[in-house]
Amino acid sequence: MDEHGETGIREPEGLLLAASYNVHRCVGMDGRQDPVRVAGVLRELGADIVGLQEVDPRPNPSGKPRQLERIAAAAGFHYIAETAPLRHDGRLANALLTGRRAREIRRIDLSHPGREPRGAIDVDIEIDGAIVRVIVTHLGLRPVERRFQVKRLLDVLSLEGTHLTVVMGDINEWLPGSRPLRWLHGRLGRAPAQRTFPSFLPLFALDRIWVWPRKALQAVEAHATSAARIASDHLPIKATIDVTTPLTVERRRIAPPPELLEEPETTKIGV
Repeated sequence: MDEHGETGIREPEGLLLAASYNVHRCVGMDGRQDPVRVAGVLRELGADIVGLQEVDPRPNPSGKPRQLERIAAAAGFHYIAETAPLRHDGRLANALLTGRRAREIRRIDLSHPGREPRGAIDVDIEIDGAIVRVIVTHLGLRPVERRFQVKRLLDVLSLEGTHLTVVMGDINEWLPGSRPLRWLHGRLGRAPAQRTFPSFLPLFALDRIWVWPRKALQAVEAHATSAARIASDHLPIKATIDVTTPLTVERRRIAPPPELLEEPETTKIGV
């Protein structure tokens, strides 16, 4: 399986089920690495598209990402890797699983100087004859990284949207009032927060899904089955999206550049 194709489970016409899942290298809460178990959780979700974070990028003998191929094959998806070719330097990667046809694939570098490389996948997917833009990412551990990365994401999101847009991933924001979350809410509309971490007793809403226009977002929930609670240290989050929502129903607010919104830096303990 590779980057283009048509397969997978379908929502009723006009509805798209999107999910985001930090799979933690497929290492579960029992310490066992099991890509097939993760694929079982994906089958439970029944999603059309799934953004993955923390996929082990190490290749198989043919040079393709071993873990990603196993997950995609077991769950019945095609995959789109974060880089082409996927990095083999040991860092964990993002991926997009889809049963829909990918029309255009872009990769965004979100790496902050001196920190672990980070990125995003930016894909145009054809859904019932329309184009849906899907961005999958995993932001950094430090506040300065996340501010840098969200500014970069806002740069690549056009001010006047031409396609329904889904932004999802592990945003790593522990504080509900943080600047990166406020910036993303301001551009895309406020996304419901669902607690997803740690999976056995979720306390923090680290994983998010935004949809623009906001009225296209029908529901968001964490997938908290017994299998999901053990397969990774995060629960998956899923959203039901009405892809027939007219783009004219909302106009993306043209927010001031994030730099103009910044507040004086203060020292925060425990972030």
